[in-house]
Amino acid sequence: MPTYDYRCAACGHALEIFHGISEKPRRTCPKCKKQKLERLISAGAGLVFKGSGFYQTDYRSKSYSEAAQKDSAPASPAPEKKPAPEAPKPAPPEPPPKPRKSSKKR
Repeated sequence: MPTYDYRCAACGHALEIFHGISEKPRRTCPKCKKQKLERLISAGAGLVFKGSGFYQTDYRSKSYSEAAQKDSAPASPAPEKKPAPEAPKPAPPEPPPKPRKSSKKR
């Protein structure tokens, strides 16, 4: 059974009444006893599934999920990263051998 919001037009008293959908709306104000009670249109309640098998984060936007990950990060500052040691540079290639001069004369 739903909960309905009511307000008295005479005294301004606001209240919630729990009754069935098929019941007629209430008209008598419990505070001033006048027939000026009006049923209000309300947004209703949000529906949240909790428990095993339901995940609240399944229906979240991408930006919300990213912000949640930042919030859940450790509070301590990240350790400083040291630069990686440089690998030794390879030796330059040796120049090709020079051609020998022949000692034979022609």
